[in-house]
Amino acid sequence: MNKVHSWLHGRWGVPLVSGLLIVASLVAGQLLDALRWGDALMVAAAVVAGTPIVIKAWRALTARVVGIDLLVSIAAIGAVIIGEYWEAAAVTFLFAVGHALETATLNRTRSALAELIAVAPDVAVVLREGEQVEVPAAQVLTGETVLVKNGAKVPVDGIVSGGTGALDEASITGESIPVEKTEGDQVFAGTISTGGFLQVTATGVGADTTLARIIHRVEEAQDAKAKTQKFMDRFSAWYTPAIIVLSIIFGLATQDVVLALTLLVIACPGALVISIPVSIVAGIGRGAKDGILVKGGEFLETSAKIDAVALDKTGTLTQGRPQLTDVVPLDPGITRDELLQLAARAEAGSEHPLARPIVEAAAELGLAVPGLPEHTDPVPGKGIVATLDGQRIAVGNLALIEAEQATLDRAGQDAGVNDRAAQTVQELAAAGRTPMVLARDGQVLGVVAVADKIRQDAPEMVRRLHAAGVKKVVMLTGDIAPVAEAVGAQVGIDEVRAGLLPEDKLDAVADLQRQGYTVAMVGDGVNDAPALATADIGVAMGAAGTGVAIETADIALMKDNLLKLPEAVSLAKRTVANMRQNIVIALATVAVLMLGVIFGGVTMAIGMLVHEVSVLVVIVNAMRLLRRREHQPVDARTTTDDTPSRPRVAQPA
Repeated sequence: MNKVHSWLHGRWGVPLVSGLLIVASLVAGQLLDALRWGDALMVAAAVVAGTPIVIKAWRALTARVVGIDLLVSIAAIGAVIIGEYWEAAAVTFLFAVGHALETATLNRTRSALAELIAVAPDVAVVLREGEQVEVPAAQVLTGETVLVKNGAKVPVDGIVSGGTGALDEASITGESIPVEKTEGDQVFAGTISTGGFLQVTATGVGADTTLARIIHRVEEAQDAKAKTQKFMDRFSAWYTPAIIVLSIIFGLATQDVVLALTLLVIACPGALVISIPVSIVAGIGRGAKDGILVKGGEFLETSAKIDAVALDKTGTLTQGRPQLTDVVPLDPGITRDELLQLAARAEAGSEHPLARPIVEAAAELGLAVPGLPEHTDPVPGKGIVATLDGQRIAVGNLALIEAEQATLDRAGQDAGVNDRAAQTVQELAAAGRTPMVLARDGQVLGVVAVADKIRQDAPEMVRRLHAAGVKKVVMLTGDIAPVAEAVGAQVGIDEVRAGLLPEDKLDAVADLQRQGYTVAMVGDGVNDAPALATADIGVAMGAAGTGVAIETADIALMKDNLLKLPEAVSLAKRTVANMRQNIVIALATVAVLMLGVIFGGVTMAIGMLVHEVSVLVVIVNAMRLLRRREHQPVDARTTTDDTPSRPRVAQPA
């Protein structure tokens, strides 16, 4: 009984009642020979199915919008007036069925959002005054300890403060393999424990969780309109009145009212109107399931045109955790440990990423690094100058050392040491390492070098980008040219632009755009913000837990997985191709049916049936985007020793 009630009051209520009245009319008219009752029931069927259509058309008219509902309303009312009751009932019934199916399938394409909402946790177990208390998830306070048991949903964003376990993070990152969590690891609301017991200190609750931000982004994105969709809306606003005028002229010219009304119904652009939004909703939904958040239809459409991708080196193509690889003393009066200790003491006051591996390496060897330098001056693009025990210590590239020697009037001294330093720098850089020369009061003491391991999936990412239609993959880095060239060669980068300052990256993106490329810039959303803003599409990678990246990037890749980048480009291209297929199907259907009406043979009911079938074809075609496309896994044997042809290296102007 409840099921029947839900059907009658749901999307299928109107077509169900209308369909039963049509059947009753046919029975009364054909079997019982009660033609009057048959006609009355057919009109009733048209009224039941047509009333919502007329109401919708009237509301649209009051808002000065002439839409498809007005065409159907005029045709149905006209058919009743001239006694074509079957035509009126058939048109309104088929339109009601089409609308119900359209709603059902659109809801299906929004399944990603429904699944995200479904995984949102309802309750949380919190430690309060030493006792476990179950409270609504939204009432957890920041800083409270939440207990996550095996099989439970994590109710908050937070940091593991105790215990171990494994979490299924597919709802956030799209990664299906559970992730091991131990003390200090970050966890996200909506993820599910697959084993273990975790104590989590809440850092984000309610609307401040990553899951809530994702749901909000997907909601906005699926409602946002692409450029093509905006054009179609404008097209429909002119097309519908034009069809009404054409039908009136056609009716007056032929003196055939039925033919004019049929033309009205046949020309309904229903499939055309829905062709684009259904593809966009499906494409964005598929991306959300895979951990790819697209800001809206416009950005999805632009992403399909991407033919150049700009990538930062550190943390994108490399792991972002450089390690000390070489310590080369060049002055006979200093040992290897003394050189490393001096470099570590100087770098102790630096915020540069390359300072950390030097300081850590010294600590591992037990070399004392007491306190901070008396003074530290960072030199952008060159290195640092620190004051230690009254001595001026410079650590950086050759340009910094030459500037130091010139400042201290020592440019003419130690020419041999300078030559050996330059040769050492060249050799280390050619090996893909980042060398730094150390000088004390202008006197070169030696060279230290660090290297950042190339990510295993970087070469495969470049290959897949090319396969997805990207013509040029460019690496933008502040590193020196030989190091950048070595990394680019191992990864397969098309062009390397080295020695760039942050503002140079912006210029590099703008230069690619001037060359006619549609550019995607991949960065962390903070340091690369100017370049991300300038690019046609800004991509934030590893955005899980980073609210700023989710809100500001045009595309946010929730998992720090390079292969998600070509997957996003491929998804955008497939979605736009799907939109174009749907437009062709819709226009071809209308054209064929109109020819059928003009030259005879296509009735109002047949035309409406074909029209509704075309709507379903468009929707089913769009739903193909919801299928996951599996890629070949990255070959585990891929190493950073594979060296493709060397890329072209461009120095900053």
